[in-house]
Amino acid sequence: MKRNLLLAVVLFVLLVPSVPIPGLADEFADQRLTLDELRQKYGDSDGRIAEIGGVEIYYKDQGVGPAILMIHGSRSSLRTWDRVAPEFLDRYRVIRYDLPPNGLSGPVSDEAVARMEPADLAAGLLDHVGVDQVTCVGVSSGGTTCMYLAATYPDRVNRLIMSNSPSDPVTTDHVNHPPAFKAALEEFEETGFESENFINLFLDFYTGDPRRISEQTRREYYDFNRRVKEPNPIAMIGLVADHEKARKAMAGVRAPALLIWGGRDALLIPASAGTLAGYLENTQVSTVFMPDVGHYPPLESPVRFAKIVAAYLEAATPDDAL
Repeated sequence: MKRNLLLAVVLFVLLVPSVPIPGLADEFADQRLTLDELRQKYGDSDGRIAEIGGVEIYYKDQGVGPAILMIHGSRSSLRTWDRVAPEFLDRYRVIRYDLPPNGLSGPVSDEAVARMEPADLAAGLLDHVGVDQVTCVGVSSGGTTCMYLAATYPDRVNRLIMSNSPSDPVTTDHVNHPPAFKAALEEFEETGFESENFINLFLDFYTGDPRRISEQTRREYYDFNRRVKEPNPIAMIGLVADHEKARKAMAGVRAPALLIWGGRDALLIPASAGTLAGYLENTQVSTVFMPDVGHYPPLESPVRFAKIVAAYLEAATPDDAL
């Protein structure tokens, strides 16, 4: 029981941006990258920075047509959608952003935490780019953020698409970590630093087929997850830890929903999709499984993922809803 609880705590830290471990000196400070260094290395001409509620948000706004807002999960960046977004740009406007303090977005101050929740930040970005309504697509906790946006701002979300998103507080009793990854988890617990080996083992474990994750993606994950420690690292991440709040929000969603589920997700197993669908009790829910894919379908199988989203929007959605 004690070991399961320990792994649950470590896994929580893994599924959100790097969380400082109280009382632990950062002996790896010289291996971390500053926000300026990350922006110099990974910024590009399509990226923009907006100040929303006192927080710098790095985002991309591309294409013309009905708007799709894509929200990545924790530990990730808008690069999750690099091979998904191009599949839509000939007929949709795609907006995506780095959830602060992930990627190239800025830190989150105590004042911003008091002022905003994740859904407010997303709505503020939509105001900034002049978009009234979106289809919101999110993976992992990004799907949870989409859910809160749909519940809090129902007039702004006409379709909700969630991929491998939690509905209940996450536990690990059912997870069987291979020895190498278990050792890496224990090393992370001791040091608070995510080595390149750790990142590779993490991606291997949460992927249906590790060969689908490119060396470039692995390097990006390593770099972004060794960013210098930030205050309030999880404040703008959609979470379900407050289950009463989460259940109320899920029951409040009225936008039709599609769940796209990687069937080889070791953490949120296929039955989790049914649980989430049940909590979305006041709307129509469709579910599509990708049986050979793990926790991050848009990262692991982006073209197939995009085809499922497109089919839902263009075949299952009334014309006047787009």
